[in-house]
Amino acid sequence: MPRIAPLTAENADADTAAMLHAIKAKIGMLPNLHATFAQAPSVLNAYLAFADALGSGQLTDQQREIVALATAQANQCHYCVSAHSLLGKGAGLDDNAILAARHGRAADPVNAAIASLAVALVETRGRVSDAALDDARAAGLGDGQIIEVIANVSLNILTNYTNNVAATDIDFPVVDLAIAA
Repeated sequence: MPRIAPLTAENADADTAAMLHAIKAKIGMLPNLHATFAQAPSVLNAYLAFADALGSGQLTDQQREIVALATAQANQCHYCVSAHSLLGKGAGLDDNAILAARHGRAADPVNAAIASLAVALVETRGRVSDAALDDARAAGLGDGQIIEVIANVSLNILTNYTNNVAATDIDFPVVDLAIAA
């Protein structure tokens, strides 16, 4: 049972209800995370705008999903691990790539650097070492891509923390949060 209840279009004000209807029309469902964000319409609006802006950045859909998976696992967000396991498949990641991302790894050196940097950002609260930045650059990440990894981690921390605090009901195929080393 959620600790912060999601809103429905029926119990939201007209502007928020319109946003919820638009989300459902766009993606075919209203995820409980979005409905929970609707408790603070400014946060829902900011989340949607930030996610949309990052979607047109340098990182690919797969790379953004790698960041989301690595960040969700590092923050132990069961909702986001489940959601991004499905979304990652939709972006073209296979089961092995999804599991690797949750471990902060990837087969491709650039994606591995992205996953590793995402985990380092979470674990160090953004105070990554010079070596971590050097490793990212050595793998081929430019400064713009590094900034985008930071931004994507930040967006995912918002979702992770919201779900962890709200105890959002998972409305995606549930994925076990525990993973083998």
